[in-house]
Amino acid sequence: MPTISYRNRRAVEIENQHLRVTVLEGGGHIAEIQHKPTGVNPLWTPPWPSMEPSAYDPGLHPQYGNDSESKLLAGIMGHNLCLDTFGGPSAEEAAAGITVHGEAPVVRHRIAESDGGLTISADLPEAQLAFERRVRLDGSFVRISETVRNLSKLDHPAAWTEHVTLGPPFLEKGSTQFRLPATRSKVFEGPFGNADYMQPGAEFDWPLVPRVDGGTSDLRTFTAARVSGGFTTHLMDPSRERAFFFAWSPKTKVLVGYIWKRADFPWVGIWEENQGRTTPPWNGETVTRGIEFGASPMPESRRQMIGRGRLFGEPGYRWFPAQTAVTVEYSAFVTTAEAIPETEEELNVV
Repeated sequence: MPTISYRNRRAVEIENQHLRVTVLEGGGHIAEIQHKPTGVNPLWTPPWPSMEPSAYDPGLHPQYGNDSESKLLAGIMGHNLCLDTFGGPSAEEAAAGITVHGEAPVVRHRIAESDGGLTISADLPEAQLAFERRVRLDGSFVRISETVRNLSKLDHPAAWTEHVTLGPPFLEKGSTQFRLPATRSKVFEGPFGNADYMQPGAEFDWPLVPRVDGGTSDLRTFTAARVSGGFTTHLMDPSRERAFFFAWSPKTKVLVGYIWKRADFPWVGIWEENQGRTTPPWNGETVTRGIEFGASPMPESRRQMIGRGRLFGEPGYRWFPAQTAVTVEYSAFVTTAEAIPETEEELNVV
């Protein structure tokens, strides 16, 4: 398919009468799921200039910071894949060149047309994994299947998280609504930026997160605070075969959501960054919320992930058996609605 330029990045797009989907070659990010009737793309576009991860050089590009996250931040956009880690590398891995969230969101992806959709694939040489994502449009839905093949002769413990990040103008302070079938929840155990307001390590029931200053905040509505930040993890209802999240903008009436098999991704992490991080490239300008569904509850190093093992009785990572492929399927949609559905059963999407 012909390569286009999307915000100074090499990309490929597909569209129908409802949606336009744009995928970046560098990192394979789904940068855009635009709802064509309203022109709204609910996915996050960072406020800083984007560049190809392959062109990033820490000595030449200090505007993205100077740590293991900088290469990722230079090219991040929209929905990015965390594989085979979810979180930062260990000190030794960082010294060896491993970046935050693993190789998947920074390597170059091959994009080809396939059965009216896209096939996106990449090799992760350090993890010895091969990744393939197939994307096709179905009305207001984006149907996605992903396959990870372990090329090694050894079983491989790994994180696998779909890091979906929403941003303005869809994301609006004190207004945008969220729904998901969460049960037990927990706040990240340590600091998570410069503007934390949640009680570190607090366990709670969705959606009321304990605050450091007493009381609770309702995570079903995006914060109205001037500055804030934090991370919480949420166990999807074990009684449901499928899990989901819905997000709705009262101003635009745009509704976005993802639906997946709970057995594949039992955890949803909610990352809030509301003008709290002042170092480059954040510079106190970013307003975003990540809704990150995956196999692991917390963004942490591989050692910490394996050491944690389980949370609330649920495994905190998954295994890729030796020389075996694992496939998952999920769907995204963008449409309009007069109110946010409370359950999947209330959802009405063409």
